[in-house]
Formats: sequence, C-alpha cells, structure tokens
Amino acid sequence: MPAYHSSLQSTQSLGNMALLPLRTQFKGPAPKTGESDIIDEAMHFFKANVFFKNYEIKGEADRTLIYVTLYISECLKKLQRCTSKNNGQKEMHTLALGKWPIPGEAGFPVNALYAKPKDRQEEDSMQQYLLQIRHETGMRLCEKVFDPNTDRPSKWWMCFVKRKFMDKSLSAPGM
Repeated sequence: MPAYHSSLQSTQSLGNMALLPLRTQFKGPAPKTGESDIIDEAMHFFKANVFFKNYEIKGEADRTLIYVTLYISECLKKLQRCTSKNNGQKEMHTLALGKWPIPGEAGFPVNALYAKPKDRQEEDSMQQYLLQIRHETGMRLCEKVFDPNTDRPSKWWMCFVKRKFMDKSLSAPGM
C-alpha cells in the first residue's frame, strides 16, 4: 500500500516547498482559505503515513505535508505529558515559538529532500510560513487530541507518540 500524498496544488513556493493557503487566524505569508488545507490533510493522513519509512515525493505540496507530519509527531510527544486541553494549548504555543531549523540549515533532518532558500528574503518568508504552520497545527491538534468529556489526551492519538515518520524527527536527539 503506498503512502498518501497531498492533493493540493500551489503556484507559489519557498525553496522547493509549496506555499499553500491555510485556514488560520495566525499571521504569516500563507494566503488564507476557508476550505480544507494542508494541515487538515496531514492530520487526516497522519495515522496511516506515520508507518512509512520511505516516502516518494510527487509534488511540492508533499514536502509541506512531510514537514507538517513530522511536526505533528513532535506535538504528540509534548501533549502526552499534558493533563488538560488548556495546558496542551500552552505547550503547543511554546513549542511553535521554539527554534526549529529550516531546510538548508545543518540541523534540518530531511535536507536531502528540500532545496535551500535562494536568498535572505525567501529564508525569512520560509521561517514565517513554517512558524504559521506550527502555530495552526498545534492548536488544531489540541482540538482533535483532547477528549471534550474528560479533558484528557485520547489514547487513539497518544499511541502514535513513539512512531517516527520516515525514521526522522524534527527535534534534536534528547529534546
């Protein structure tokens, strides 16, 4: 069974990563949309895609999907220690603001799949876009992961904490 790929298309890119519209309230370079976006796709396909060690890239949107999937894994690691949705949202906000390497930097885990930003302006735009994605992903993940009745993380999401998509992690070892 092949991995799931993004069905979204974009005319804009940062490096070789698609700059896709987001359904978000956070400011950033991504155009706004009212429809399903890359974060919705990544969350929908996460439980299936996380089992894959290899992933064939079929378009620039797949690179964005890979980043969001890797970030969801990092979020789940943090959310497993949270006792309530409010606590989880605070953790997600803090996690999003942390220092994360971007494609082309030494600490980025899948540099082989991504192109370096062409110039300083593109690098700044990519940094802002990825920050916008991290903020929105964290907030939406809290809505999905926390059970509204018990205010505890769902075991059906937490069971994926130890899984690594493509055997990679966005965080450095020990984080």
